[in-house]
Amino acid sequence: MDHVGRIFRPPSEAESLLLQVTVGCSHNRCTYCAMYDGPDQAFRIKPWNTVATDIDEMAGQPVRRVFLCDGDALVLPTDQLVRILGRLHDKLPLLRRVGIYGDARSILRKTPRELERLKTAGLGIVYHGAESGDDHTLERVVKGSTAEEAVEAAARLKTAGIRHSVIVMLGLGGTARSEQHAVATADLLTRMDPPFVGALTTTVIPGTPLAREESDGDFVLPDPWGLLTELRILIRDSRLTRCRFHSNHASNYLPLSLNLPADRDMALARLDEVLDHRDPGDLVPEHWRGL
Repeated sequence: MDHVGRIFRPPSEAESLLLQVTVGCSHNRCTYCAMYDGPDQAFRIKPWNTVATDIDEMAGQPVRRVFLCDGDALVLPTDQLVRILGRLHDKLPLLRRVGIYGDARSILRKTPRELERLKTAGLGIVYHGAESGDDHTLERVVKGSTAEEAVEAAARLKTAGIRHSVIVMLGLGGTARSEQHAVATADLLTRMDPPFVGALTTTVIPGTPLAREESDGDFVLPDPWGLLTELRILIRDSRLTRCRFHSNHASNYLPLSLNLPADRDMALARLDEVLDHRDPGDLVPEHWRGL
């Protein structure tokens, strides 16, 4: 397989074949992110021959899931994605699902008809880093999209029949906007109503613009109890129809895996217990946490 630079995928794609169809991220300006800052990771679309060769290399293997990398591979022209999906299904007879990263910009660049074509061709799920429902926070971190655009993107995927997994980031508003960020993000999730949500904890990575803000005193990450308070607000205030909600990413202090709304009361009771006791022993140790 031709893999350029570091390869990232969602936790739920741990057993998937990772097929790199673009290198880097077409936006690559979010102030908290250093995923695609390598010297060889300037954004580009991989040549068809390279992608086709990688697919052919796995022909006939018992691959059930494929994840298309890199950061927002949904920016590829629809015809090219359809071609990739077609070859994957031709060469991998046991293939059941293909996933991809796509942000609000790349989703909304596709017409409803284009998304329907991708669904028909075999695109099963889009992982969307919405991050926050607070437009002030989104603008500050240079996300490049708004909460309203995230809602529109969710509606467009739902109409096309493509499953949608939404990522939000605890702590992204800093202590200054912790409550606003959490309340607005709960509202965003309610309006998007995705079947999957992953809550990650913001990690300040050295060398990023966010790290410079922290060094200058312009950004303060909430402490673990503040982060768990945000998580509590998300679970308390969001109204999700039928959602698998996870906070079990390696960055998080308290792993939870919930079916919402059924598990809401149980989760809130657990969070209240942890927040009342404030015992560090209830949290994932710092040396176990990671990106």
